Amino acid sequence: MDLGTIIGITTGIVMVSVGIILGGVGIGPYISIDSVLITLLGSFGAMMVANPLSRMLGITSYLRHVFTVTTWNEEELISQLVSFSDRARKEGLLALEDNLDAVEDEFMRKGIQLVVDGTDPDIIKRILYADLDQLQERHATGIKVFDDWSKIAPAFGMIGTLVGLIAMLGNIGGDATAIGRGMQTALITTLYGSFFANLFLIPMKSKLEDRDKEESRVKEIVIEGVLSIQSGDNPRILLEKLVSFLPPSQRQAVRSESGAD
Repeated sequence: MDLGTIIGITTGIVMVSVGIILGGVGIGPYISIDSVLITLLGSFGAMMVANPLSRMLGITSYLRHVFTVTTWNEEELISQLVSFSDRARKEGLLALEDNLDAVEDEFMRKGIQLVVDGTDPDIIKRILYADLDQLQERHATGIKVFDDWSKIAPAFGMIGTLVGLIAMLGNIGGDATAIGRGMQTALITTLYGSFFANLFLIPMKSKLEDRDKEESRVKEIVIEGVLSIQSGDNPRILLEKLVSFLPPSQRQAVRSESGAD
């Protein structure tokens, strides 16, 4: 569970609520079911028009990536690749087949298997990068959903504003309560659209972009490692290639653990 996401959303809701209360009128006037229907459900309807039904019904899969943290263990992955490189230089590429069952990462296991099978390096590179491209394309689809929604929700807030203004103008000279209700709808829908977009949709899009970068980096480490093993690079050279993908603060720890000669 990503505590940062949960704490951030909770903090945003609490701080806005406290600000409303300190304004002196309480929470009540800011609660509007009709505004929720117009802004949130209306914008969701527009998203269903813009996207396949299966994608919108499966939006929980994207939310799962927002609210969960995947630990990639790049240090362990690099150490494993360096170990494979060392064994391949000493015993040959075919010796790596004995260790395939111990490889938990499916992408890495696929790459090593291609090496063991004697696949041409260019073909290995194309296959692995094709997998990476497909992964990034799937991620881009989820990112685009939240990006588009973050633009549509405030627009429906403006639609709600027009609905409220029309209702207000239609009652000018009549029921003062109806005029007030129309003005309330006009303002609250704008508030809801902006709040929903800026506390939820835009940050979630940014979070998914970060998740994409993290996983893509891991896949690139694996691709570089597999191709280096196939070409017979010295384990020490391979280590230096792979640690360059990591932040400087992590590099020395990996060098110490790898034991590459």
